Amino acid sequence: MKDILCINYSQSGQLDAILDNFLVPLSGHNIERVKLAPVNPYSFPWTTKNFYDPMPETVLEEPVELEPVSFAKEKYDLIILGYQPWFLSPSLPTSSLLQQASFKSRLNGTEVITVIGARNMWINAQKSVIGHIKANGGILIGNVALVDRAPNHLSAISIVHWMMTGKKERKWGVFPKPGVSDKDIANCSRFGDVLNNAILEHALEDFQKNAMKHGAVQIKTSILFIERKAKKIFVLWANQIKKKEAEGKNRAFWIQFFRIYLNIALFGVAPILLLFYVILILPFSVGLVRRRKSEIIYGELIN
Repeated sequence: MKDILCINYSQSGQLDAILDNFLVPLSGHNIERVKLAPVNPYSFPWTTKNFYDPMPETVLEEPVELEPVSFAKEKYDLIILGYQPWFLSPSLPTSSLLQQASFKSRLNGTEVITVIGARNMWINAQKSVIGHIKANGGILIGNVALVDRAPNHLSAISIVHWMMTGKKERKWGVFPKPGVSDKDIANCSRFGDVLNNAILEHALEDFQKNAMKHGAVQIKTSILFIERKAKKIFVLWANQIKKKEAEGKNRAFWIQFFRIYLNIALFGVAPILLLFYVILILPFSVGLVRRRKSEIIYGELIN
């Protein structure tokens, strides 16, 4: 029997449901379930203003204050960390947790599994989370990433509808239902089965390999390409907005400017760059792409 800490922040409740199903096969272990809450809560549904406003702090990982967490144990045999990406970075509550001394001490020497609920872009966020885990002595043994299976541009429209209305439904009855599908959420228990078997067989190091047989992580080449380019741009925007704010400039204006830029980049520029990449670069980079995907799947920090 293992002492397992399962901790996460979920704004919409989707990640809570994912983790609840993941944990079902692990009922024979001592599970401590912790749900994070910021002192200043993020509203759900969002408004356009407050949806984009946290971008600079999220990308730069400036911690926010969380409601106090009283951990039952000083050390755990395993930590399951669930999180969502915001703006290609860990959500602010997640990055804040990863910077708290009380959590960092519990990471030290402890095996960790990350569970992600995302639209589709989570690679840069995972890179950051891995960095925090390893810097504090944690041992990443696996990752499960559940994503919206709809095409990139359709899911972008659907997810905004959900975030702005609080309704996880098909926009106008035409667009795909947003978020991780109900089927994928319900079937997340299969990864709990894989984990439980790994514990019983004293083979936690095999968790990722066996979880991959059940689709734990699937990486589209197009998303890999977009993420490699986009994070650098997000960092530039975040620093620019913070700089302008420090100079006394109107933060809301620059946030709005970023929102306009993001929509142009997503729906106008990215498809053109992706087409160029697929035709002229990808045919000569198949081996490199395969290697990068493997590095991401198995938790290696990549450049």
